Amino acid sequence: MLYTQKLKIVLQSNLLYIILFIFLGIWIGINYLLEDKESIYNENDNKFIMTITDYKFDGNKLSLDLKGREDLVASYYISSEEELNTLKEKIKYGIKIEVLGELKAPINNTIPYAFNYKKYLNNKGIFYTLAISELKVVEQENLFYKIKNMINKRIISIDQSGYMKAFILGDKDMILEDSYNNYQKIGITHLFALSGMHIGLFSGLLLKLFKRINDKIKYTIVIVILFIYGFLVGFPSSILRCIIFFTINTINKLCNFKINSIKILLLTIWVIVLSNYRVVVEVGFLYSIASVGGLLISSSFINSSSKLLQAFKLSIIAFLVTLPISLYNFYEVNIFSIIYNLFYIPYVSMIVYPLSLISFIIPIFSKVFSITIIILEESSNLLNKITIGELYLSFNIIEIIIYYIILLLTIIKRKYILFSLLGVIILIDILIPYFDSNGYIYFLDIGQGDSSLIISPYKKDIIMIDTGGIVSFKKEEWMNSSKEYMVSDNVISLMKALGIKKIDLLILSHGDADHAKEVTNILDEININCLKINNGELSNYEKIATKLIKQCQYEPEQMKLTYLNYKDYNDENANSVLSYMKIYKTKIISFGDATKESEEDIIKKYNLKKTDIVKLSHHGSKTSSSYEYLKEIEPEIAIISSGRNNRFNHPSQETIETLEKLNINYLNTQQVGTIEFIINKNKYKKIIYEP
Repeated sequence: MLYTQKLKIVLQSNLLYIILFIFLGIWIGINYLLEDKESIYNENDNKFIMTITDYKFDGNKLSLDLKGREDLVASYYISSEEELNTLKEKIKYGIKIEVLGELKAPINNTIPYAFNYKKYLNNKGIFYTLAISELKVVEQENLFYKIKNMINKRIISIDQSGYMKAFILGDKDMILEDSYNNYQKIGITHLFALSGMHIGLFSGLLLKLFKRINDKIKYTIVIVILFIYGFLVGFPSSILRCIIFFTINTINKLCNFKINSIKILLLTIWVIVLSNYRVVVEVGFLYSIASVGGLLISSSFINSSSKLLQAFKLSIIAFLVTLPISLYNFYEVNIFSIIYNLFYIPYVSMIVYPLSLISFIIPIFSKVFSITIIILEESSNLLNKITIGELYLSFNIIEIIIYYIILLLTIIKRKYILFSLLGVIILIDILIPYFDSNGYIYFLDIGQGDSSLIISPYKKDIIMIDTGGIVSFKKEEWMNSSKEYMVSDNVISLMKALGIKKIDLLILSHGDADHAKEVTNILDEININCLKINNGELSNYEKIATKLIKQCQYEPEQMKLTYLNYKDYNDENANSVLSYMKIYKTKIISFGDATKESEEDIIKKYNLKKTDIVKLSHHGSKTSSSYEYLKEIEPEIAIISSGRNNRFNHPSQETIETLEKLNINYLNTQQVGTIEFIINKNKYKKIIYEP
């Protein structure tokens, strides 16, 4: 009893938590300094025996998360529908497989602000992806995985299995992409991530179920069940936080330690980070800790006799404490999500989620569950059309620190006048580009295609030349993916981070897929005011663009833009829009896929000597960029936009030799990634974003 009393005093001491977090900071630093920066595998290794921890079938592609001496993420391309059906029977959670394949090192994001897949994997201790050529099952799953496979099999057999799998197993991959994008735009995707809401409801249900049992036994049973559930869903950081918090809080309650909730949260963080220091960079963990911490600290502000007012205050605090995390990682928030969550949080937590559990146990209720999902999808689709509340912006680390200091002072000291400073931080971030006298050009690494983004001084003009796009080939129906990879997704991330909500002018140099295919994908996120296309016959992609965007003459305010076309060729490439731009003294040429003939006609008509930057036509193909043309325009630097290992072997050796003969410096996106030019009144400088 004396020991318990002493422990109670220690656990209530503020000094303990200061010491614990100083130690934790040192622990994180040491681990990051000493962690293995290299894989235990050799690039020549090609045979592995590993356990499947997660998997996904998508068209003819099987994606696998594999656990072994070192984790790998792997992909296998299926050759026939028969093989697909066979694999769907064989592939399960927890089985051990033997695979043959090729290890590939992931690359960094080559477009600024895009998702860094290499960094994401490295933070999980993964250094290679594996392209599988052969696989076979060598050992079946254990008891825990058998349970997970049984749950998964039952879920798949029920209506709206994608949502049920999200709510029960935490796997959102089966929710339709368009629907999930709507949820993301209105700021309610947190409702589909396993979190405190789910654990709270689940543990509450269990406690009611075992209410006649002795408290110690009852809580022990619930904790064991929660840890089993955590294993089944793979212990995502938000769930782990909830389970550890529940466990510590239970010990606190049963032993009467009287530790307050904030200190329980601090102990929870300490335990989780001590067991896995890499969790500190996981977005799910940061969201979870920020949300719970913010709500606990501001509990006196939230409490109200009016349930509606209390819910509104809760929604405001949740929005404010997670806003910097959203802007740092995703570059967008929807201010109206504060209002939307007043409806969606109770709707999902009190109706949809419980119905998913009931429908799992009694499938006859799945029809009712389906109706709730239809309401969810249709309402979010309607709200997604309201774009006025969307904020595109990026936060850096310093801004985040300042933001949280001000927010904490506002809540703790109740100095609500400080709250206005949070708006000032955001307003400054929004306005800074409009005082920036530099111009910017991004030659974007979008693989085998073309796309450039031009921002004139003071952000007066936003111009995009081409959208990029992957040439797709007709497949058998079973091979079609539920999500087509869009190269412009990364470009959209860049524009959101730069605070761009509209493009003043989109120039489609011509109608080939690798230049014009992704107009609709960009339009889903960014408004486009004006369209310029060439004078030739319209391709399918140009027809789509002209239906969606008005064609008009756009006159830039802070740069010069001239179209040099004056002849009509009986050729799509030769008819490319020939763009000549000038920002301050810097002259830039971008000619799409123009041919040698059209280029040479241009130099006969116009004086283009001493061009500073030229984007070589047709990805450096030998059909463009003749010796005479390049000698005439005398560029300081040439840009080649081409994809890694492209099937056209662009750029051609002939073009490279021409550049070298003329001593023209050149950069190729497949080697150096995106190339950014920052242009001021007297000069320009370049920045590259290497793989």
